[in-house]
Parts: sequence; structure tokens; C-alpha cells
Amino acid sequence: MNGAIAVTSADDPLVSDYRQLGNRAARRQIEGDEFFISEGWMSIERLCDSGHRFRSALLSPSRVKRFQPFLGRPELQDIPVYVAERDVMHDIVGFDLPRGVLISADRRPLATVDELAATSNRLVVLDGLDDDESVGAIARVARAFGIDGMVLSPTCTDPYHRRTVRVSMGEILQMRVAQPNPTEWLDVLKALHRHGFQSWAMAPAGQADSVWDMATPERLAVVFGAENSGVGPQTLAAATRWITIPIGPSVGTLNVGQAAAITFAALARDTRR
Repeated sequence: MNGAIAVTSADDPLVSDYRQLGNRAARRQIEGDEFFISEGWMSIERLCDSGHRFRSALLSPSRVKRFQPFLGRPELQDIPVYVAERDVMHDIVGFDLPRGVLISADRRPLATVDELAATSNRLVVLDGLDDDESVGAIARVARAFGIDGMVLSPTCTDPYHRRTVRVSMGEILQMRVAQPNPTEWLDVLKALHRHGFQSWAMAPAGQADSVWDMATPERLAVVFGAENSGVGPQTLAAATRWITIPIGPSVGTLNVGQAAAITFAALARDTRR
């Protein structure tokens, strides 16, 4: 590919954006609030449409031919494209990535809760979800069912984490996301209520109303907790209602991504009657 830059050493400063991809703590130090990494073809397509500014690309040699048409997109014109053999790619990112397709792009500032609330009718609130894949899966189904934005607790994973972006198939890059600080989080549902939202917190069966029996209010925030601990007690107490998904007794629980998909589908079903 014309203009591609061969990288022969992991120490080359040109590829410093891509180092230690498997080390979450190191990545937060490296990326800060400046940039993030997107991986795979689909997330690159979504990234092109998201308005984020591209910084560079890092490819394995086998990916160069397929990547070349992307350079015709105005979003990718004039970005540096680095190509590294498999062993060098391994040393850069910290694990084997034989068919690597990686993009570095600038982060956009996150929204505030008030900004989301003032311009949305449907929000998802995530309390303590530190699993990248769960947050990515929820972002993907949220986009599919018309959720307007996401509010993440301070203990949630970074919405720009590489795995979150990958599992969402890049959809989280299209979502408006707020992640309030710990003090703001204490009253996050109260802030939404002031904007006319009702809040439904997902809770165990026997303590909550079935999502299938509920009429969807005009403005609604649905709250999900982490797989093991659920919605935190303070957030649960602040919610307008507790909601559950009735399931058969032979299955104890659903994972949070499945629960989100069912809940969002129920909301869409109600509003389309």
C-alpha cells in the first residue's frame, strides 16, 4: 500500500498509542482522556460515521489489502498507516494478534447527565458494571432499540475501552454517554427525576413488577446492576419502581446483556402499539 510505514521495532515511538493493549491499568495511563483504540472492521465502519477524529492505523501485513479502500473515506485521508509483522505486533500490543486491524482515534468529551436528560426520552443507567463485554453488549442492544444515551456509574468500565468498543460492534461510539463523578452519582436518579424521568431499577423476582405488565412512561431511565451484586442499594432505593423479567424456575438468572435486550424489546413493543 502506497504510503504505509513499516514498523520493525516495538520500541518505535510512532506506535506508542498501541502498547500494552491487554493491560487495563496501563491503557488508562497511556490513553488518559485523549484517545482510544478501535479494533476490527465493523467498529471501524461505525467509527467513520461517529465524528471521532482518526489518529493512525496499525495493521498486520495480511490486512493491508482489505484496509486500502477505507483510505478513500474522508475521515481516514492522510492518517499514518503502520504495518508490523506478527512478532513485532505481538511485542507492541502485548499478545498475539496475527490479523490485527487497529485504529487510534481521539476521544470526544463525555456528556453530562443534565445534557443527556434535557435531550432524551430513553436512557440506560449502569450501576457498577466493570465488565467491558457486558457494557459493550448493552450499548449494542440500546442502539438497536432506540435508547438515546447511557449513564455509567464511576465504577463502571471505561466506555472507550478497546473490548467495550469491539463487543458493541462500534455502536457505543454512536451513543451519547455520561459518567458522573462519585459525588454526582449519589443523586443521579434525582437529577433525572427533576427532568421528568421515571426510573425503573431491575430487581429480583418477588420484589418487583413484571416488565411485561408495565406501560412505558414518556421519559424513562432503566437501571441495571452488575452480574453478581445487582443494582446498588442506594440506587435501588432512589428508583421510581422495581422491575423484573419473569423467567422459568430452572434458570436462576440472566446475564445483564440478555436482560437489557429483553427489557429494551419490551419497551419498544409497548411504545409501538
